[in-house]
Amino acid sequence: MTGEAAPGHTRPLGVAVVGAGYWGPNLIRNFRSSTDWDLVAVCDLDVARAHSVLGARSGVAVTASLEEVLARDDVDAIAIATPARTHQGIALAALRAGKHVLVEKPLADSVANGTAMVELARKQGLVLMADHTYCYTPAVLKIRELVEAGELGDILFIDSVRINLGLVQPDVDVFWDLAPHDLSILDFVIPGGLEPTGVAAQGADPLGAGKSCVGYLSLPLVGGAMAHVHVNWLSPTKIRQMVISGTRRTLVWDDLNPQQRLSVYDRGVDLAHNSATAADRTASTISYRLGDTWAPALPEREALGSMVAEFAASIREQRPSHTDGEAGLRVLRVLEAAARSLASGGALVTADASQPLLEVAR
Repeated sequence: MTGEAAPGHTRPLGVAVVGAGYWGPNLIRNFRSSTDWDLVAVCDLDVARAHSVLGARSGVAVTASLEEVLARDDVDAIAIATPARTHQGIALAALRAGKHVLVEKPLADSVANGTAMVELARKQGLVLMADHTYCYTPAVLKIRELVEAGELGDILFIDSVRINLGLVQPDVDVFWDLAPHDLSILDFVIPGGLEPTGVAAQGADPLGAGKSCVGYLSLPLVGGAMAHVHVNWLSPTKIRQMVISGTRRTLVWDDLNPQQRLSVYDRGVDLAHNSATAADRTASTISYRLGDTWAPALPEREALGSMVAEFAASIREQRPSHTDGEAGLRVLRVLEAAARSLASGGALVTADASQPLLEVAR
């Protein structure tokens, strides 16, 4: 029955994909190839485009009517791959119809809209999942495993770079376009999720595009650690790299190096004694650790395949997914705080819009 998922339930779940544009075809392909799912419908205002994505002789229904999809008894869940401004309306309609919901990033176009989605899903007892695809890559899953196992020690800093010569988006700035990837990864690997004590954003618009094309995010974390995210549409070189440094080891993830995506360095600085006074700084004892470097073995599998499998598992096991609506909200809070920081000239603000600006350190 639609909206129900008893433990041990093994039949394929029926899913409909809403949106056959940029991201929709990727979801369609992975739902079709998954044994957990039966793709029964694709909904798009451009019916011809949807037919083209599905290919000739496809038995999957195609319609431009969301109401028609939501009325189907064989649809247990829908996957939304439409512009962010439409996510809330589609998701709320689906949840009211008793359907589980998967939403591509970002979860919504505002924290308020995302919160309404999360609250209704909770009230209806349905799964709301954010498609934070990078969190299901073998590399990020291994990073999370290493952090949870304490292999890196306590996190000291995280530095993430996502730059390339990209398309200047007509409706969002570089923060909303690229940073959700990095923020969702941080939320996934940091124990307890991404809950920065503040957000400071600096943006530049050297092209005169009317929005930030280059952006820097500084996120102080609980315990004194710092996360930093650099996003950029204007770089002639493409870099996808994250450095996570801990008290025991440092991990480097280079997503563009298929031969060695992850490198773990047993190197660092140990401060055995730290003097609080300038006159007694000579009493500080600093040692440098120069150990081995190793590369964890990673399986080769498509992240979206793992993501749709997790969506099915969360429905069947009646539990939140690894990237649930709350994870999506944490990312949205940082993005909204970044916008407020930009408007305040880069001031450090809280990630909660109801809180006042933090005092800027001078």
